[in-house]
Amino acid sequence: MHWSDIPAASLAVLRHGAVIPAHLLALDARRKLDANRQCAMTRYYLDAGAGGVAVGVHSTQFAIREAGLYQQVLALAMQTAQNWTPLGGKRPLFMVAGLAGKTPQAVAEATLAQAMGYHAGLLSLAAMKGASDDALIAHCGAVADVMPLVGFYLQPAVGGIHLGVDFWRRFCEIDNVVAIKMAPFNRYRMLDVIRGVIAARAEQRVTLYTGNDDHIVLDLLTPFTFMREGEAVTVRIKGGLLGHWSVGTQRAVQLLARVHETVDSGHISPKMLALDGQVTDCNSALFDVAHDFKGCIAGCHEVLRRQGLLQGIWCLDPNETLSPGQADELTRVHADYPDLHDDEFVNANLHRWLAA
Repeated sequence: MHWSDIPAASLAVLRHGAVIPAHLLALDARRKLDANRQCAMTRYYLDAGAGGVAVGVHSTQFAIREAGLYQQVLALAMQTAQNWTPLGGKRPLFMVAGLAGKTPQAVAEATLAQAMGYHAGLLSLAAMKGASDDALIAHCGAVADVMPLVGFYLQPAVGGIHLGVDFWRRFCEIDNVVAIKMAPFNRYRMLDVIRGVIAARAEQRVTLYTGNDDHIVLDLLTPFTFMREGEAVTVRIKGGLLGHWSVGTQRAVQLLARVHETVDSGHISPKMLALDGQVTDCNSALFDVAHDFKGCIAGCHEVLRRQGLLQGIWCLDPNETLSPGQADELTRVHADYPDLHDDEFVNANLHRWLAA
């Protein structure tokens, strides 16, 4: 599958910039998949106005592969997206499947996802740690032969590897790359990605998405201008593919709309700049920055548990849970920033999502 085979309306969603939540995993007390609540979560994201979902990614827990859940979780999300009519009616979606492992595994996952109807694969390179750039590019090219790719710069704190400008230039020269999710949580390394896109002359084909949950608003507001052969080239980050947006999704959709309006107006108010710090403060609690991100997935689960979408915060790894003091921090940011959570929206629609 080549990116030109993606339905034009779905590709337009990606290009314009969308909220793409990194889908969480609903488990029961036995740490088995809770299919009803898994589908309810997808319905929540779609009703909230998300432009699609990313499934089988870090927030879904990479361990779904060892648990034998990868195919089932991807199938549930796709079937739900196809069958559900969101609030406001049916609309185009851009669906992303997480791809991981060394080349045989990643190619097999891409083959499965493409057959299910996913539009692109978000390719994690964590399993390729220690490989040369040549080996990494060969790996990416093999997976891109199966389906369009979204590059993924995952922060090292949760398993990512450092990737330089030259890697990103060569990656963007692969014709079947459609986007990059930048999540190094490091401004210098994020600029490496953008410089690589520009050097490859791929800025029209490769749409940039923030995965920097610690700097969401500023990423989306900033014009990035670099020189190429004596001429200035400016690119922007159009949307977000974020674990942070697995909660408060309706608010995230409203936020992105405000950002797009602000960018179009050419005037960035101090209030919008202040919002960057407020969203980052929320993320510090959600992702458990105080304990080096140990509770980052459990923190997202806890928000949905409090809202009733999840019954518990269980992860596949029994040791993966909230850190000391994290629940109190979640309570603090919930009270401090009422415009950034979805309590009323979830409460009004939860019965629909669970009963369908």
